[in-house]
Amino acid sequence: MGNLISNIVSLAKRRGFIFPSSEIYGGFGSCYDFGPLGVEMKNNIKKAWWDEMTRQTFSSKNLGGQIEEQRNIVGLDAAILMSPKVWQASGHLTAGFADELVECKKCHKRFRQDEIVGGRPPNIFGRGRTSAPVACPECKGELSRPRKFNLMMKTFVGPVEDEASQTYLRAETCQGIYLNFKNVLQTMRLKIPFGIAQIGKAFRNEITPGNFIFRTREFEQMEMQWFCHPTSADDWFEFWLKERLNWYYNLGIKKENLRAVEVPEKERAHYAKRQVDIEYKFPLGWKEIEGVHNRGEWDLYNHAKYSGEDLKYSSAGSGQAYYPYIIETSVGVDRSLFAFLCQAYTEVRGGRTETTKAVKEVEILLKLDKRIAPVKVAVLPLVKNKPDIVNKAKEVYQLLKPHFVCQYDELGSIGRRYRRGDEIGVVFSVTCDFQTLKDNTVTVRNRDTMKQERVVISDIVGNIGHTFL
Repeated sequence: MGNLISNIVSLAKRRGFIFPSSEIYGGFGSCYDFGPLGVEMKNNIKKAWWDEMTRQTFSSKNLGGQIEEQRNIVGLDAAILMSPKVWQASGHLTAGFADELVECKKCHKRFRQDEIVGGRPPNIFGRGRTSAPVACPECKGELSRPRKFNLMMKTFVGPVEDEASQTYLRAETCQGIYLNFKNVLQTMRLKIPFGIAQIGKAFRNEITPGNFIFRTREFEQMEMQWFCHPTSADDWFEFWLKERLNWYYNLGIKKENLRAVEVPEKERAHYAKRQVDIEYKFPLGWKEIEGVHNRGEWDLYNHAKYSGEDLKYSSAGSGQAYYPYIIETSVGVDRSLFAFLCQAYTEVRGGRTETTKAVKEVEILLKLDKRIAPVKVAVLPLVKNKPDIVNKAKEVYQLLKPHFVCQYDELGSIGRRYRRGDEIGVVFSVTCDFQTLKDNTVTVRNRDTMKQERVVISDIVGNIGHTFL
């Protein structure tokens, strides 16, 4: 994966972002646990997305005045387990929701076909590639012809494991939104256009997971389904594509590391009238982190057909009834977190802080946006052998802790502690020193600029809080 990826993986484990799952038993199939800092960062990403979707407003000047001032988006948390009929209606139980695998006739290892022939991988539900397989990358043996392998994870409900009790762990969160379209529409008294947002776990039985947390069998999605009139779907697609790109830019992703790739018709998901992949330039290459899709009427039409429930939208006044088109934005939480880590990871050669070594080490700086940084403030006593300074630092820590995610650190030199904070993206470091005992002020150090200023302790919550407003 390259030195940079290896360094990021090492940092993630060493500092409590991400651990291999079941590590004491040797790990378990590309599953990962998010540690104390990882879960904070993940929650911050989800909050940033949720607030963007459900709290923001936009101008009615867009789309020829068709957009209202308030984004009409509400939330949902649907069940992971659903009737197996859901997956029949959605197409997941057909050959469409499958990877094409090839098997080596010599060593019997299996590989996704797109990984063997190179190029862009087929999209889920996509038609894939037809290039002829090459030799086995492990032993150079002859490969079999591609075969379909369904990605749904089976499970059983009830005490008897038979076909009647079989169901599936959901492979995507959006189907729960479509099933509840009518419920949400009626209970919230909504009018077209409106959206339903959801964050939750999904599961896919990937055969060749890898590249750290980029491709795993258990992952989390942030999806928003925008229901609109068919005639306005193209305009809404352009609107949401632009909005989603701007979200990444605003959280620190550089424009040169993000691109929107138009997926050609032959590679699209079968439901997609249009499909754009938002890709990030990882150290391992350009990889998808989000998809924007015009799903047309596919989902509501098929669930109405299979369930017998009328899922058309009736326009008040006109008497018109139709299946709304759906513009979907689907984000991989884990992939986005990985992208933010890669973007933020910086190695400073020569060092930013004082060390006792003649040759300064390479220092790591995680320049995460303040909104997604897992720790906002570190509180540091200048020295740990002066009880008055230590006690004052602990008072400041207790003052800040109800308002921000904070760390208290008194081990090692002040330079070493600054470095530890920089490694995990701490935005501000607050130091209590000898002057603190004289005038009740502390030094506040900015992670990115390294600028330090004295702040009165009684003003520190407001001083730091102003930065996060």
